[in-house]
Amino acid sequence: MIKRLARSLREFTLSAILSPLCMMGEVYMEVKIPGIIAKIVDYGIKPGAMDVVLQQGLWLVLCALCSLTFGVASAVFAAYAATGFARNLRHDMFYRVQTFDFLNIDKFSTSSIVTRLTTDVANLQMTFQMMIRMAVRCPMMVILASINVYRLSPRLCMIYLIVLPLLCVGLFVLIKLVFPIFDRVFKTYDRLNNVVQENLHGMRVVKSFVREDREGEKFTTISGDIYKDFVKAEKIMAFNAPLMQAAVYICIIAISYLGANMIVSSGDTVFTTGNLASMFTYTTQILGGLMMFSAVFVMVTLSRAPMRRTYELLTETPDLTNPENPVIEVKDGAIDFDDVDFRYSRKASRNALDDITVHIDSGMTVGILGGTGSSKSTLVQLIPRLYDVSQGSVKVGGVDVRDYDLTALRDSVAMVLQKNVLFSGSIKENLRWGNPNATDEEMIHACKLACAHDFIESFPDGYDTHIEQGGKNVSGGQKQRLCIARALLKKPKILILDDSTSAVDTHTDAQIRKAFREEIPGTTKLIIAQRVASVQDADLILVMDGGRIVASGTHEELMQTSAIYQEVYYSQNKGGNS
Repeated sequence: MIKRLARSLREFTLSAILSPLCMMGEVYMEVKIPGIIAKIVDYGIKPGAMDVVLQQGLWLVLCALCSLTFGVASAVFAAYAATGFARNLRHDMFYRVQTFDFLNIDKFSTSSIVTRLTTDVANLQMTFQMMIRMAVRCPMMVILASINVYRLSPRLCMIYLIVLPLLCVGLFVLIKLVFPIFDRVFKTYDRLNNVVQENLHGMRVVKSFVREDREGEKFTTISGDIYKDFVKAEKIMAFNAPLMQAAVYICIIAISYLGANMIVSSGDTVFTTGNLASMFTYTTQILGGLMMFSAVFVMVTLSRAPMRRTYELLTETPDLTNPENPVIEVKDGAIDFDDVDFRYSRKASRNALDDITVHIDSGMTVGILGGTGSSKSTLVQLIPRLYDVSQGSVKVGGVDVRDYDLTALRDSVAMVLQKNVLFSGSIKENLRWGNPNATDEEMIHACKLACAHDFIESFPDGYDTHIEQGGKNVSGGQKQRLCIARALLKKPKILILDDSTSAVDTHTDAQIRKAFREEIPGTTKLIIAQRVASVQDADLILVMDGGRIVASGTHEELMQTSAIYQEVYYSQNKGGNS
């Protein structure tokens, strides 16, 4: 995992190297200070040699300034490297998500992906910044200070050998208890994001059903779970500070007692007062380093779950990939379904589509009717290879869609989904999603075909009118017509309308269909609709039920042969005449 995440450093690698190097310089200078203090006490203060005090004092100030300079430089480099690492990591994760197909998205869920791109990356950023500084400082401080202690007195050094193992065992137990809690917290964050996302997207529904209190309770419950877990974890980790303080005080007391005895017994020659003063400083450095090291362990423990979750996203392999030698040109809009079966996952108990076989010539207009859950949308999503068939094949232009380059295939297919999506920006910017290089004349022509030009011109800013996120400042019918115009700008060989005229009136619907017949006769048009009127003039109508095509033919043929089609037709006509 670390190796994979480290790829996101890239141009910030140098800063990530310089930060620990500067930290080493800071630690080295700090460890030199106790030795200078010992010289000031033993060779300056005791004999009253002020020149030694001044000389060693200057060295002391110089070491302190060097230590400060190295420390500041290390902090700056670490901040630069950590923020850059987080930026690149988010970039890599986002672009990985762009390669996902629908199955990958379903596997992680939208809320979980959002959490991984935000909360998880923020935690990894803090951990990385701490690691390249504290993870270097702490062990180096302990090692260098311990070496100096051993040089001063191997006997007093034994105190640390007794205390440190006990301290390490205590820290290990704390980390072992805390990790499962932190792992659970980040899964709860996914649930929290999911509630917030649902609430914001469904705000109109929440208010219309007066469910604000219920939604507030859901949020409070999940937020409370996060609070309880963090409180529990912090209560456990609260033992870290007293554990470290106890170790510090035990060492100081033991060194004071044994060191004083050594000074008295040696007559302040073998072990001096200055040595004892420096021992106290080394003790603080060693155990202070261990205390910071324990904080690093806590942060690493906290980041294990985000690291794993981020790694999962970065290494997720899309199920739909380009073949080794892809076909890069789609000849025409002919479509063939040959004995197609499809299920959304291998674990699914039944097929979503069963035994689909149909041929559609290029340029045909095909209507698709069926009740809710009859897999109409699933059928058309196989054409641009948003999913792969479980059995059989789907061909476009006589070539299996699995043999095409994905970009080439999807550039030749335009889909207007039932749930239309517009992005924040001007109308022009939204239309140019269909063709980034479209001229104003081409946009106007596409909008006229989609019966959108007139209402766009009625806006004060016309085509420069700003569209709010999700298209909240236009009506459902206007949104559908803008999405149709956007699809037409692609000049596709296949145009798929997935119940995308449901919000427009029947007269506008008829105008759009007439424009399609006259203006884009060479484009294969697949129209999923609930209204028979939207498809009755199609060259071929498919009637679906339970994931199967139960009838096919023209309007006249189906009126003679299909009981389902007759029932829908008469129920809609009677409803229209009542």
